[in-house]
Amino acid sequence: MKFSEIAKEQWEELSPYLDTCLLPVTGMVDPMKPYEATEQLERLRDLLDLIEIPFKGRVVTYPAWHYIQDSENFAAHIEQWCASVKQAGFRYVIVVSLNKEFGIDCPSVDLVFQPTEDGQLPLQADVSNRIRALWSGQAT
Repeated sequence: MKFSEIAKEQWEELSPYLDTCLLPVTGMVDPMKPYEATEQLERLRDLLDLIEIPFKGRVVTYPAWHYIQDSENFAAHIEQWCASVKQAGFRYVIVVSLNKEFGIDCPSVDLVFQPTEDGQLPLQADVSNRIRALWSGQAT
């Protein structure tokens, strides 16, 4: 579910089932031409679809972080944000990023999905298996 699909009145009822927060990070650091930004957003959507579609009803997708101005402190910003959503009630946080240059190794981030070294999106089966392992307490 998208964050905007959850009304205030619904949250208490839904929150026990919606225990996983999904944070998309496009990771654009330089200005892009409109068509380049479109390509980035389409790839991010394709990566998000690997999680949102099969796990609808358990995952809440938050607004994407598109532009990163302080890449040196990026991990600290991600950690702070993810820790705060865990304090707000989410048990798990998954970060999805197109930018392979960002090291997202934060204690409050449970899983990270990024394109492979050759730029390919991860396989649906791999994504599903890693998420199920996380939820069952077997994540590596």
